[in-house]
Amino acid sequence: MCGRFVLFTTGDELMSEIGGLPGVTEVSAPEGLPGPRYNVAPTQKVPVVRFTGSEASIDPARWGLLPSWKKDETGPPLFNARGETVAEKPSFRSAFKSRRAIMVLDGYYEWHEKKPYFVTRKEGMLFAAALWETGLDQLSTTMVTTASHGKIEWLHDRLPLFLDESDIAQWVSGSPEEALELVHPSTLADDLEWTPADPAVGNVRNDYAELISDTTTLF
Repeated sequence: MCGRFVLFTTGDELMSEIGGLPGVTEVSAPEGLPGPRYNVAPTQKVPVVRFTGSEASIDPARWGLLPSWKKDETGPPLFNARGETVAEKPSFRSAFKSRRAIMVLDGYYEWHEKKPYFVTRKEGMLFAAALWETGLDQLSTTMVTTASHGKIEWLHDRLPLFLDESDIAQWVSGSPEEALELVHPSTLADDLEWTPADPAVGNVRNDYAELISDTTTLF
């Protein structure tokens, strides 16, 4: 599961990361790029990366999917989609068929026994399988999750579907059947590492770099 995340790779560096993915020849950000964020929460704007052939577009989207049949933004935000039912559940099945994308993260927060932890990849960014929609005349997105496994399973029983760079093209451009082949506990699970985070991350109004490290017990 992922309900808060961090993205401090921005600007030209983010463009370079996306441009370096296999098969990508052109990257654009028609509405600009976000500044660094250290406590991104559901319903806020996040960058979602959509692909047309070898071209990638980074666009701001509401984190919380708004299917075309939604009449308003009421109800719990659909910020996660369970991979086990993503192809059949009414809220996600249409987007899964033809509107798959990725969300980009430098790390995310998870809570265990009421204590927050910052989870990141040992090397490089994280690319999470995502869906997008344009209900209520706005771009929105959700992150696909699966069962957790490996060394990180102790922290939470759910894990975002983090994709290896070599699998992104299959996820975003493959048939629904080909995309489903990737819906299993992330092969990158054992590449993740975690450290205690500052408890202040629990307040969504807090958004600063020091959140990713717990300094409250140093003195």
